[in-house]
Amino acid sequence: MVKVTIDRDECISCGACWSSCPDVFAESDDDGLSCIATEYQVNGDLATGEIPDDLEDCATDGADSCPVEIIHVG
Repeated sequence: MVKVTIDRDECISCGACWSSCPDVFAESDDDGLSCIATEYQVNGDLATGEIPDDLEDCATDGADSCPVEIIHVG
């Protein structure tokens, strides 16, 4: 499993991450900010996830697409 975190306080809701990797990232229905896809959230935390190893490249693509560099993989 690979840890993924999002600094949601700094998110600008541009959609780059969830467009690049919709398997891992999503737009929160509550506030429109980026969040971890529900199935990978740790204890319901929108900003912290654990993903299978085979999604690491996808998550990295999503993180690399973030213009404010607030997504961390690994």
